[in-house]
Amino acid sequence: MSQDVVADTLNMMMNAKKANKSIVETSKFSRLLLSVLAIAKMKGYVDDYKVENKKLKITLGKLNQCNAIKPRFTLTTEEIDKYAKRYLPARELGILIVSTSKGLMTHRTAAEKNIGGCLIAYFY
Repeated sequence: MSQDVVADTLNMMMNAKKANKSIVETSKFSRLLLSVLAIAKMKGYVDDYKVENKKLKITLGKLNQCNAIKPRFTLTTEEIDKYAKRYLPARELGILIVSTSKGLMTHRTAAEKNIGGCLIAYFY
């Protein structure tokens, strides 16, 4: 496993989806990963996640694809559409997760608030 906990966990989620499993368990997690999962849960890509006995248990929702964005590109509000076209299959389908000075948020929220940031992951 690498040092990137977010990328490793999102890869585990995709492997579980391909194996028709709905639950992923991992012992490595971070506050950044928990924030990413909170946004994914809010949008319905993750049904639930909880930390029990130093293990993170994730229940998958209506997930088609998710992945960490490497390298983590820095973007301005004018570039949000460019990266949305690059990583998402359609205009209104999916979310990019952006780390901003105001915390993690979706690319649509960042565009509304006129805030740039750093790309972390995408879900659709």
